[in-house]
Amino acid sequence: MEEVRTWEAAVVDSVAAFRRSVDDIVTDQRSVELVGELSMASNRFRTLWARHDIKALGYTSTVNHPVVGGLHLNREKLSVGDLLLVLYYPDQDSDAAEKLQLLTSLAPAGGQQPAAAIDPPTGRDVDTCHRSQDRRGPRRP
Repeated sequence: MEEVRTWEAAVVDSVAAFRRSVDDIVTDQRSVELVGELSMASNRFRTLWARHDIKALGYTSTVNHPVVGGLHLNREKLSVGDLLLVLYYPDQDSDAAEKLQLLTSLAPAGGQQPAAAIDPPTGRDVDTCHRSQDRRGPRRP
């Protein structure tokens, strides 16, 4: 039964993400045709499209922090004008949320960062982090 709920959630999310991707280009003839074709072929698509749900599909990344270790985080990308805002956040009540709370408690008063946060990870840790984020391999400065 879990697979049915997961499939249904994936369908709902996919249609909402598709609406988000074509929302700004509703005058694009091919997009209009595609929505029409899908609506004619599928009652489920037609119903979901009529709901006008908009959703960005997120991704997950695992970051290896030098103090607390692995953090499994959700990632969302949001366009803000000409900028791309990338948000990382843990699932509520998750191990990563607890680790981030621990990091917050380790920060000294006055807004200074703890020593572990001052020294950025280098070498393999950076390469592993970036590959897990976007699968394109290590980033170059």
